[in-house]
Amino acid sequence: MTVLLDENIPRKLKWRLIERGIEVVTVPEREWAGVKNGELLRRAEDEFDVLLTMDQGIEHQRNIASQALGIVIVVAPNNEYETLLPLVPEMEVALRQVKTGTVVFVVA
Repeated sequence: MTVLLDENIPRKLKWRLIERGIEVVTVPEREWAGVKNGELLRRAEDEFDVLLTMDQGIEHQRNIASQALGIVIVVAPNNEYETLLPLVPEMEVALRQVKTGTVVFVVA
């Protein structure tokens, strides 16, 4: 499984997911920073299995059921590393279970 980590999630979380055996690439690493959601989804589905994001509006950008990737949306009070770190185990479960064309929420 290859995960695209959206730019609204701290890059440091990449390493916590890699420690759990998940292959992760960040949006900035792909040089996609600033790309709008619809275009990001289009690009991501060609290379990735899952998009991990905090953008709760992304599921309304396109018909997710027709996407060739799954989306995991993290819902938390903020996107600080310290806030999200305790959610890493739940993120891992969601990333491993999300199906293509579906959205799974991880809620703080």
